[in-house]
Amino acid sequence: MSKHTFQLLLVAFVVTGALWAANDPFVGKWKLNPSESRFPDVMKVKEAGANKYAFDFGAGNPETIVADGTDQPGIFGTTLSASVEGPDTWKVVRKKDGRTLLTGTWKLSKDGQTLSDFYRENQGDGSTLSMDYVYKRTTAGSGFAATWESVSEKMNSAYELEIQSYGSDGLTFITPAEKETRNVRFDGKDYPDSSGRRVNERTLEITHKAKGKVRDTRQIELSPDLKTLTMTVHSVGQSKANVLVFDRE
Repeated sequence: MSKHTFQLLLVAFVVTGALWAANDPFVGKWKLNPSESRFPDVMKVKEAGANKYAFDFGAGNPETIVADGTDQPGIFGTTLSASVEGPDTWKVVRKKDGRTLLTGTWKLSKDGQTLSDFYRENQGDGSTLSMDYVYKRTTAGSGFAATWESVSEKMNSAYELEIQSYGSDGLTFITPAEKETRNVRFDGKDYPDSSGRRVNERTLEITHKAKGKVRDTRQIELSPDLKTLTMTVHSVGQSKANVLVFDRE
């Protein structure tokens, strides 16, 4: 399921921080190129009793609920529900404080070997992130109970990233849809929510943390003509990286 924070730390070029702020090639507005991007995902669904299932969406903390359509306690203060809408169709919904965060409509193929997930996530700006996934079954089982690995991910929504200068030695990363703004310093210090380094003038390495624990590491690289930005994200617990390719607006 969801599938998705930024941070940096400068260990070189500290003396020339003001120059970087004025001429940093990463600064600008960027728009995701869905056809060039990949969002590989793995979901695990295990039977845990009569009409009861354990769902693992990659957080490393399975959620066990009854598939009866009711909201039941989930991870991080959310609720999770699963409705059996037919022999080959489930609807999975996650909420927070009664507000729907995301909805996934799952459909099994006739042979039971592939699962289509029509994934919709409500964004902070009121828009909806729309993605269509196709998974293949990678373990034995019947129905929806299996380990599912995505073989196709299609983003149907526009997704933008804005990067601005921050102080004399940093960058600000803004994702308008999520209403998220993150300031990153390049002062050689390791902060509770970030660490990283500038590899060279076109490459950044970033470690993103939550409460001091690593959530993912990222490499952000600019093309030689500075018109394309590629972000490769290695998330903890995921064997494959997300690759987000942005074009400069």
